[in-house]
Amino acid sequence: MSGAPLVDGFGRVHDNLRISVTDRCNIRCFYCMPEDGVKFVPKREILTFEEIERFARVAAGLGVRKLRLTGGEPLLRKDLPVLVRKVAAIPGIEDIALTTNGVLLAEQAAALRDSGLRRLNVHLDTLDRERFRQITRRDDFDRVMAGIDECLRLGYSIKINAVAVKNLVEADIVPLALFGRERGIEIRYIEFMPLDSQGIWLPGAVLRQDDMLALLEKGIGPLEAIPDADPRAPALEYRFSDGIGRVGFISSVSRPFCLNCNRLRLTADGKIRYCLFAIEETDVREALRSSADDGPVEALIRGTVRAKWIGHEINTAKFVPPPRPMYSIGG
Repeated sequence: MSGAPLVDGFGRVHDNLRISVTDRCNIRCFYCMPEDGVKFVPKREILTFEEIERFARVAAGLGVRKLRLTGGEPLLRKDLPVLVRKVAAIPGIEDIALTTNGVLLAEQAAALRDSGLRRLNVHLDTLDRERFRQITRRDDFDRVMAGIDECLRLGYSIKINAVAVKNLVEADIVPLALFGRERGIEIRYIEFMPLDSQGIWLPGAVLRQDDMLALLEKGIGPLEAIPDADPRAPALEYRFSDGIGRVGFISSVSRPFCLNCNRLRLTADGKIRYCLFAIEETDVREALRSSADDGPVEALIRGTVRAKWIGHEINTAKFVPPPRPMYSIGG
């Protein structure tokens, strides 16, 4: 297997792989999933742990160094610590993280840590229980908070992901940052993106980075950009000038970071995607199931990276929403 790095037509080197382990979820955030009638991929079409491990091993041989496990809600996948242990043992993999809504976290955190997981991103848009129920259509706020507390006790590195929808979460921006300052958790505010399955996204529904910065500086104090940040990281990071706490912004709408993108995605049903917003995707499941030869898998990975576009162009008339919703692609 060739060791040449994964470089696309614009010179971007890819070393970051996001793996969705399921499209199922146990909450129903209104900007992601309808409350009823959701169609999930049949279980026979979902990649096995062995298939995921093999794909990750091939990708590591091509220079991938970071893995993130996502969903849907990844903690719904039975025996997830087994997969964490498998991919953590792959030569070349230096970092493994997990994105979760946190509902099942308290029960699984210890087993996941024992398997090698050290970093978590927990999805939490609000500290207000009623608004949490409004957003997620579920009354699981206390379970999420218990999961965060348990992971802090176990020594995890935690970030909180908060989706910023205009005219809904303005009152949550400052409380979340204060919560993070008190607990050593970085809060990452994510501009609302056109990835819902119901077509509710509009540019005017996006609470933008500059507006959130203004709220934080008015409510807490001055912020300063963190120097020497990794230019390929999706978040623009800031720290409070008093030295307590930091926040990040994933500003895909107002400040796209496409030109520095180093990420590749594998969906739960075995499709390779070069962008969260990609219209096209490459089926690798058949190659994983039909042959023990890794050559075809490598060729499909390289071909997908070579075909990568320059960016999603959300802010232009050329933008077309992807045919899959977020829960089906992987966070």
